Amino acid sequence: MSEITRKDVEYVAKLSRIALSREEEEQFVTHLREIVSYVGKLGELDKELVNVSPTLHAWENKGTLLREDELEPSINRQDVFVCAPHHKGEFFTVPKVIE
Repeated sequence: MSEITRKDVEYVAKLSRIALSREEEEQFVTHLREIVSYVGKLGELDKELVNVSPTLHAWENKGTLLREDELEPSINRQDVFVCAPHHKGEFFTVPKVIE
């Protein structure tokens, strides 16, 4: 990968719609270079020596990590609507937020 430059940081800042001072840009250049360098070092590792699965199926032999779905009684709707400022029928009504 090519070297991270101030121009790269300026471009990402523009996409993110954030304003950075020159000092902050230089700090980001330094930090991003360190991150890219570290990721490059990880790419150099011999993956055959690492026996780690990056997915949940690595736990298959240890039982499920998720609980079974069980049907349980819910809260009575009328009890819920007592606490609601406004409702219409079986629905909560809220102020319009999108024009």
